[in-house]
Amino acid sequence: MLRSLSFRLPVLAALALTSGFPRLSAAESLPAVPRFSTNYLNRAADPALDFYQFATGSWQKQNPVPGDKARWSGFDELQERNWALIRSLLDSVGREVTAPVGSVRRQVGDFYASAMATNRLEQLAFSPLDGELARLPALRTPEDAMNLLADWHRRGIGAAFGLYVQPDAKNSSVYALHLWQGGLGLPDRDYYLAEGFSEQRDEYRRHIARMFQLLGDSAAAAQAAAERVVALETELAKTSRSRTDLRDDEKNYHKLSLDALDQLTPTLNWPAYFRAAGIRGLESVIVGQPEFFKELNRLAGERDGAVWADYLRWHLVRSSAEQLHAAAADESFRFYGTVLRGQPRPEPRWQRSAKVLDGSLGEALGSLYVAEHFPPAAKVRMTELIANVRAVFRDRLTQLAWMSPATRQEALKKFDRFTHKIGHPDTFRDYSGVVIKREDYLGNVQRAHEFESRRQAARIGKPVARGEWEMTPQTVNAYFNPALNEIVFPAGILQPPFFDLELDDAVNYGAIGVVIGHEITHGYDDQGRKFDADGNLRDWWSAADGQEFDRRVQKVVDQYGAYEALPGKKVNGQLTLGENIADLGGTSIAFEALQRALAKDPAKRKTIDGFTPEQRFFLSLAQLWRVNWREAELQRRLVVDPHSPGQFRGIGPHVNLPEFYAAWPQSEQSPWFRKPAERAQIW
Repeated sequence: MLRSLSFRLPVLAALALTSGFPRLSAAESLPAVPRFSTNYLNRAADPALDFYQFATGSWQKQNPVPGDKARWSGFDELQERNWALIRSLLDSVGREVTAPVGSVRRQVGDFYASAMATNRLEQLAFSPLDGELARLPALRTPEDAMNLLADWHRRGIGAAFGLYVQPDAKNSSVYALHLWQGGLGLPDRDYYLAEGFSEQRDEYRRHIARMFQLLGDSAAAAQAAAERVVALETELAKTSRSRTDLRDDEKNYHKLSLDALDQLTPTLNWPAYFRAAGIRGLESVIVGQPEFFKELNRLAGERDGAVWADYLRWHLVRSSAEQLHAAAADESFRFYGTVLRGQPRPEPRWQRSAKVLDGSLGEALGSLYVAEHFPPAAKVRMTELIANVRAVFRDRLTQLAWMSPATRQEALKKFDRFTHKIGHPDTFRDYSGVVIKREDYLGNVQRAHEFESRRQAARIGKPVARGEWEMTPQTVNAYFNPALNEIVFPAGILQPPFFDLELDDAVNYGAIGVVIGHEITHGYDDQGRKFDADGNLRDWWSAADGQEFDRRVQKVVDQYGAYEALPGKKVNGQLTLGENIADLGGTSIAFEALQRALAKDPAKRKTIDGFTPEQRFFLSLAQLWRVNWREAELQRRLVVDPHSPGQFRGIGPHVNLPEFYAAWPQSEQSPWFRKPAERAQIW
């Protein structure tokens, strides 16, 4: 489910630098289209014993994780091809210097040129941070600190806590300001508190110390400062909620007046913060985790100013490393890329730069991408597929035996207000007010952040703009927005292996059809079901229906919670519950939609490559989630990712469906086999 726009646009850490605009060489030709293929099958495997290995085993063997990646999958293959398409655009506009100042091509080109100007970055070294570093010794009062944080948050420098603007979950027609726990440099609270992450904690201390030494500290001073930073962050981690708890929308909704916020955190000067952030006329704020802010307030009053100065200095460098010289960027990658994710080397400079650009001027880049790479036929076909999958889900709601008439009426009311978006926004965002300079990479990133932060701040208390998108058109992903009750499919995902105009219905229903059903089902997963037809957080279920839903859902929790991803490390069935419900619903719904399509046009019922349409459907879905991992990255994902690892998404939904057992008879000796009484059936 979507957690929408924050005041902090994404900045990706990266690293070993080159210079100039290297074009695609012959050896770097456009990656092959990663479509469904029977060549991926491991025919030595018995599909009755291990269907996932049968469907993907040859691909897994032939596709080890590349040296600049932490994971390699069908998803990543498409992303890599998509970035190559984007690179060709950027190489072209990056060389243009005659386009009008403020035009889309000039802004995108100048931004990319600034990211690729590595000689300039080497000359600057840490000097782009001099002004901010000079502010730290002058901090004297809570007002000083909150003014600084407001300025930093506005420009994408994360520290202390997070904030974002999105519709009020209980009044979804207007935007509200949300305060959220944050301020940690490690991926999750568990990295500070759990025994299994002691090695990463030690490396984190060494990493911070190395960064401080690069800034000019002596080895002893740097180590002492690093210890203080980690100690402070550990205190914040202790009061941070777990990822599982953060999924509960009801538990993370606390609407407070400004007086109540001041009473909760009397040391933190919120009026100063909001003034400096450009937030005017604020009457209330939604606090996700009051206990976190109460603890932050305590630490603000009890910790010495020098400790906070070390902490802020660290987060300034951490947030900015990608836009600095090689020494800082390489050290950042060494920890965040290699230590935490197991990635031996960084992605190429052009790709890292493109990702930062995507997070900064995303719809400007998207307008160029769509013009070249989004065929009108894709939107026509997607509209048809969505209509077919929708029809199945609506019929399911109408006929669902375990739901009472009163709850069913509300469920249908919500479904009938359901909308969708395909490809790209009708109107692309205008970034002409952002000053972009070819010689100022860090400044460009921060000014783009500031533009977005001001845009978001101006929305607070105003009607929700339903035409806006929360992902850029070139994104390889999709989402459900509970407040707007909509599903969205950017142009980037409408390519093989998800969507393939050249292949049969069975393959497409097993891929993009399942994705469509997945996003629709999010509206009725364990959290989506809490939102009503107006997108408001409201309990519209009868008590008996809610209990029956929970009983059915527990089978999903138990199933995925038993999957062991690494020795002794299992999937968190509660953290991944929403995505697993959506996978299950999407698979079941898409399969029925395929059957209706085949019944409507029997000529499409063909055996291809020796497989029936039903068999190809399940092969397509399994191959969609083909994956190889680096161990450190898989360990990280088990903690932070609400999605189950791909190897379980590629078989977990199947084994709950009788249609799968009919298409691919399963042995009861298979580790994936589920007895009929154990199988989950919700939607």
